Amino acid sequence: MVSWPSMPEIETAQFHRAVLALNGGASDARIVRLLASAATKTKIELIAVHVVEIDWTLPLDADIAGRSEDVQRVLDSAEEIAEAFKVKLEPVLLQARDVAAAIVDEATERGADLLVVGLPYRKRFGGEFAIGRTIPYILQNAPCSVWVVREPMNEGVE
Repeated sequence: MVSWPSMPEIETAQFHRAVLALNGGASDARIVRLLASAATKTKIELIAVHVVEIDWTLPLDADIAGRSEDVQRVLDSAEEIAEAFKVKLEPVLLQARDVAAAIVDEATERGADLLVVGLPYRKRFGGEFAIGRTIPYILQNAPCSVWVVREPMNEGVE
């Protein structure tokens, strides 16, 4: 069995279905470990969603995600972590024009009562958290509770 750093005890009994928004960054593993650990005790249904943003110059059904090994790696890594905790995680790959709207739509369609997103940290230009447009949109429009998991500052990517 894989040994992971200890995760804080968090009250999750009130949640039944969680959408984990994965962005391919350092916070993904932390998010999956946090919720997989909780799922071992409370049987939360876990749905890992990775959205590939499609440029407006391309048709929305262009096979961008299906041809990318990096995209598949994000979901495969999440599944491996969940398996180490012996919990089921449903991987979902979406293509959309807007990542935030796609995440909120998926949480709505799935009847999620928890949506978990990562907040990336960028070292470039002195270091800052890359809030961008995605997290504010999710916080304003999510149909459920939202947890924002901060990426450790020493693990951020350039």
